[in-house]
Amino acid sequence: MTYSIGQLAKATDTGIETIRYYERRGLMPEPPRAASGYRRYPGDAVQRLRFIRRSKRLGFTLDEISALLQLQAGGQRADIKAIAEAKLEEIETRLDDLQRMRAALEDMTRRCSGHGPVEGCPIIETLNDNE
Repeated sequence: MTYSIGQLAKATDTGIETIRYYERRGLMPEPPRAASGYRRYPGDAVQRLRFIRRSKRLGFTLDEISALLQLQAGGQRADIKAIAEAKLEEIETRLDDLQRMRAALEDMTRRCSGHGPVEGCPIIETLNDNE
């Protein structure tokens, strides 16, 4: 079975322009074209596009996804794991940063009554602090 770009987009809940972009980036191989000039995607394009979308949802960049696809085609499991571990470390760092940001915002909002003039507002004073 082959798919038109519209059918592939619908089957994977992906925009047509996104599919074309993935082709330009080399994430999706350029499909053969019918005599009419329209793209005709092979059946495995659905799985590949789903792989890309799941990888994006997990936070992988397009470059990282490209590397994973290359390794999937012929690489070592250790290399794939190394990419996933690096992504996990990056996410843990971002979570730490987000927790610090949350604590700072909680502290600022706790100190502000939400009433009265802006002058003397602890949130504004904290944001204006030169630290």
